[in-house]
Amino acid sequence: MAIESSDRIIRLKEVLLRTGLTRSTLYRKMQNGTFPRNVQISTRCAGWRQSAIDAWMHNPMFYSVDDG
Repeated sequence: MAIESSDRIIRLKEVLLRTGLTRSTLYRKMQNGTFPRNVQISTRCAGWRQSAIDAWMHNPMFYSVDDG
């Protein structure tokens, strides 16, 4: 029985499919602080926490990254 954790790391392709954003828009929103930051997995590999993407999708218009 597989239990899906809400804090699993998802890669760029899945993030783009879930959000409907383009790659350039996603990175621009990250730079502006209106999209969750990615997590470095290894030297050349990054992903996003599923819980952060879900929080953004719940209210994308008013989402902001907390610097804390």
